[in-house]
Amino acid sequence: MAAIVIEKLDPSIVIAPKIPDPWTVDKVLATIPTGKPIEGSSSPVPYFHTLERLKTTKRAGWKRFGINQGESIADHMFRMSLMTMAAPPSLAPRRDLDKCIKMCLIHDMAESLVGDLTPADRVPKTEKNRRESIAMDYITQQLLGNVHGVVTNVGEDIRDIWQEHEDSKTLESHFVQDIDKVELLLQMVEYEKRGEGKVNLSEFTYVATKVSLPEIKAWAEEILKEREEFWVRKKLVHGEAEEESDAPSDMKKMQDNYYDG
Repeated sequence: MAAIVIEKLDPSIVIAPKIPDPWTVDKVLATIPTGKPIEGSSSPVPYFHTLERLKTTKRAGWKRFGINQGESIADHMFRMSLMTMAAPPSLAPRRDLDKCIKMCLIHDMAESLVGDLTPADRVPKTEKNRRESIAMDYITQQLLGNVHGVVTNVGEDIRDIWQEHEDSKTLESHFVQDIDKVELLLQMVEYEKRGEGKVNLSEFTYVATKVSLPEIKAWAEEILKEREEFWVRKKLVHGEAEEESDAPSDMKKMQDNYYDG
């Protein structure tokens, strides 16, 4: 008689189901395994629980290359926040460090509900912005609007910093957006090196062209040089012509849309 194998549930694995169009926050909330968060609470605990989704949601772009257990959204934002502290002397005195650290930790908060959308998802930038704006309204108003029993400015402060990042008009927002891109480049090279030359992530080198501040451009160039030296050692050719052909022209347009600002 064959033995019956009972698979043990692994509570660390969180599968995010695809949300049918039109996307709404309510549809997402209905799929949360731990249950819909309590809204209008005087306690921030429901908000704290929602933040866990940033820890369990993987950054999606890597999955197309077989990297299924890659960094989470929270991993990405945490390294970004530490990177802001190392701003070059020519830039450091001009930026508000506290705001930059907060912006790093807040800028992808909407992805706790929206998920990590990438150009490959073919979701128009306007629709991505709509979803993220609605998600931030829900988090900052429904989960934080009545914290401690009174109307506080906790949610409002978070929403304002998120919006400043989206509007892309201040030095802090430009700095954090550049840090965002450089953190991606770092992760790209780290995955390629651990892949020992079997994983080519050249598609992501494109974001280096969207770094705006000269000081951070220098970091991006250093990382790309490091990457080039790695591939030369592996005796593989990944020149500009090949990298330009890695993504179809319509994908390039989507990348332009997503990475501008």
